[in-house]
Amino acid sequence: MDPESQGNIKRIAESEGLSKDQIIVVLGASDIEGAEISAETVTFGDPSYTGPLAGVPLGLPVYHILEPDLRQFIPEAVYEENIGIWTMAADTEEIGRRFKAIREKVAKG
Repeated sequence: MDPESQGNIKRIAESEGLSKDQIIVVLGASDIEGAEISAETVTFGDPSYTGPLAGVPLGLPVYHILEPDLRQFIPEAVYEENIGIWTMAADTEEIGRRFKAIREKVAKG
């Protein structure tokens, strides 16, 4: 995740009037390992210690756009037009397991 994106997420997460209960992060990187690093960045802080989230654990819930549980919240036509082709090339169940594990780590504190 580039420093500009980290800064934008940090700014939103620290905005007055918003609580962490009102924010989720949805990632769409096709590289699952890269997406996991981005997920950990917005939850536990930047592991490379180079961006605005270095040492800043926001603890935000993070999802991948290909997670089966997230699909139900997106209109079917929109999902198929913009995301559907990815589901044929990706193991969506594995993506769901990996991102769920990250959210569970956050929930445990």
